[in-house]
Amino acid sequence: MIVLTGDCRDLMPPRGPFDMILADPPYGDTSLAWDRRVERWLVLARAALKPTGSIWVFGSLRSFMATADRFTDARLRIAQEIVWEKQNGSSFHADRFKRVHELAVQFYPAETAWRDIYNDVQTTPDATARTVRRKQRPPHNGQIDAGHYVSQDGGPRIMRSVIYLRNCHGRAIHPTEKPSVLLGDWFAGSGAAGEACRLSGRRYIGCEIDPVMAERARSRLAALLPFGSGGAS
Repeated sequence: MIVLTGDCRDLMPPRGPFDMILADPPYGDTSLAWDRRVERWLVLARAALKPTGSIWVFGSLRSFMATADRFTDARLRIAQEIVWEKQNGSSFHADRFKRVHELAVQFYPAETAWRDIYNDVQTTPDATARTVRRKQRPPHNGQIDAGHYVSQDGGPRIMRSVIYLRNCHGRAIHPTEKPSVLLGDWFAGSGAAGEACRLSGRRYIGCEIDPVMAERARSRLAALLPFGSGGAS
């Protein structure tokens, strides 16, 4: 597991090709300095992606509409989206209501057939058994006792496209940190994506331009797996 310090546009492409790229770039929804969109990263990410890989990008509907042409220019096709619902969202003075959701959208190379992209159906283990009881038949149909049967309602349930998770306010080490269980990067931030990769047995390379935040991410990941152990990267 590696967290690089510097500009992802310079440091990440030589590390490819990647099976999956996860990015939480600035959305550009405000005039704040930290929210300015990063130019050219998407084309570079696309070039560093394996033909059968995919790119997951966090954003708002506003940001995706404003940058739709960049995904087209990068020859990426949209596959699906997940809506992250949180208990309290972001609000700006210009908004008419408080926004309590963000989008995570999956893209894949336009020239690759979807069947060749890793696309396991995601499920959750919250299915419950239910008992259904039959009514007793009338006597003239013969002596049939009341019966019942048990059915497994859905086996593992297919995951919903709207996922509710509390945000990280009060315990985050980065202003826009995502919960690690929501994530599976070119904008490593707090290292939450690295934590998710570690817990799911995947290799991880992250990049963060802020050296202070990069060091915090390293410390976070070191608490899970000391760097240099196991040869993971």
